[in-house]
Amino acid sequence: MEQGEGRVCVTGAGGFVASWLVKLLLSKGYMVHGTVRNPDDEKNNHLKSLEKAQENLQLFKADLLDYDSLYAAIEGCSGVFHVASPVPPSSVANPEARFSSATELLEPAVRGTLNVLKVCSETGVERVVVVSSIVAVTLNPSWPPNKPMDEDCWTDVDYCRGSKVWYNWYSIAKTTAEREALKYAENTGLDVVTVCPSCVFGPLLHPTMNTSTQIFIDLFNGRFETVENSIWAIVDVRDVAEALLLVYKKKEASGRYICAPHPVQIHSLVEKLKSKYPDYNYPKNYIEVDPEAKPSSEKLKRLGWECRSLEETIADSVECYQEAGILNKD
Repeated sequence: MEQGEGRVCVTGAGGFVASWLVKLLLSKGYMVHGTVRNPDDEKNNHLKSLEKAQENLQLFKADLLDYDSLYAAIEGCSGVFHVASPVPPSSVANPEARFSSATELLEPAVRGTLNVLKVCSETGVERVVVVSSIVAVTLNPSWPPNKPMDEDCWTDVDYCRGSKVWYNWYSIAKTTAEREALKYAENTGLDVVTVCPSCVFGPLLHPTMNTSTQIFIDLFNGRFETVENSIWAIVDVRDVAEALLLVYKKKEASGRYICAPHPVQIHSLVEKLKSKYPDYNYPKNYIEVDPEAKPSSEKLKRLGWECRSLEETIADSVECYQEAGILNKD
């Protein structure tokens, strides 16, 4: 590998956000270790075709619950970006079981994160950037609706457990994993910074559909005839990658950072889409909800982060999805 900015590891390198991060790191001269389930899988070919990948990217077969595989990938790296987030298969296949076992829901996310951090401590990594989620921030019914949600706001996991909403297993897992990461940092002195991206849209590098892209496409294709007029906080995947690199490089970065620059109500978002792309089957009915607090990205912006406009993100996303054949007109 060529010498450059240094050697870093990206876990879950083949994913939506991680792929853009790998691309950015390579463009900046970093040598990158990327963990994937199978380096020979064709779905990772997009990583191998990135500029400078041939000389500066090495893919490692690793599992977050396999300490030794993580050690092999992280050893020799000065920084780690922990992007991977395991999804317990049974929690997807059986909705009724999603809240039946704390071990089933939380262990892969929490133990996987702690495994990464322990390896980082053992190998002398200088800084770890952990990718959390806005769902570790916003599910807090006691937060005043007229007060912007900042980094002091945490999702109430007891509320999530009590709500029995099918997708809240993810909120519980991300919240618990982030808290454990910051607690580990406090107890050991390992330099850990967390970033909480919101609903991530933008062009695809990887060949498989990710959750946030599917949600966006579903607004166009008629899946939602009636939707709650709630707030979606949107961020461009390329801006998330820039945020992750920024908090890694800035010595003064500390604690957690919300990455959610464009909070918008669904009805307003759909009207934007209809005005530019009229020939799709958008939602027709909206259920009004109680006033909601909007997340704030001011801490990240004070660090020097800049982001694209919502309009640019939408335009680039739609163009990509149309070219890929995953967004077709009626």
